[in-house]
Amino acid sequence: MRGTIRKISMPRRLVADIMHASRRVPFVSLQRSLEVRPLIEARDAAAAPPGWAAIFVKAFALLARDEPVLRTLYAQWPWPQFYQLPRSIAMVAIARIEDGEDCVMPQRIAAPDALPLAEIDAQIRHAKAAPLAEVPSFRKIMKVTRLPLPLRRLVWLIGLRFGRQRANYFGSFLVTSVAAFGGGELHALSPGPFILSYGVAAPGHTIDVVIRWDHRITDAALIAKTLTKLEQVLNGEIASELRSRRQLTEPKPVRAVGN
Repeated sequence: MRGTIRKISMPRRLVADIMHASRRVPFVSLQRSLEVRPLIEARDAAAAPPGWAAIFVKAFALLARDEPVLRTLYAQWPWPQFYQLPRSIAMVAIARIEDGEDCVMPQRIAAPDALPLAEIDAQIRHAKAAPLAEVPSFRKIMKVTRLPLPLRRLVWLIGLRFGRQRANYFGSFLVTSVAAFGGGELHALSPGPFILSYGVAAPGHTIDVVIRWDHRITDAALIAKTLTKLEQVLNGEIASELRSRRQLTEPKPVRAVGN
């Protein structure tokens, strides 16, 4: 059957490069349903609730602040080694439409554990709506994506092999989801060591969460404990921050002064 040859767009070329870079990462997955009633109630009561991506970015970064393994990368040059970062670097998969085509772009958020939820959410929303050239992470990665294939492979090789560059390009963890499009259990790929995906909030105040990780770095026991702690952080620190934001934005009552 005679078909039609179509040029590969820049966003699809980027996805192809990411898949090529991810093919040798030995990922293992663990899925669990988290009970997050306090979080959902605090978020529903907020005047301007942040998106779920921002919530999970900060929650995982808070866990990684106290657990160094969650901000550790596997680097291969000059010899195989672990590279531990002082702070987390989150990558968020941003779904966009460019030239009428669906695409996904990686937005970088440095040290999200030290940022307020509102700031993380603002960065994600800006990445969704702003032109590609106005988002530093997009501008940087597209500059590489425009290179010819041999040069792209060289740049990606350098970025993947050295710990410092691997963190700069791919972060210490990725947050992604299809919850906005109906949900589903997503097992994504990335060159980074940890991938967190989440589903739709269910009527029983639960959210399904999947963590994929590079098995060279840690084992399932730590990830199982991480999911337990993630539920605690979501219902604890994150819910508290949402309630604090509500108290700050609510107007103070006006007292009538009698003569």
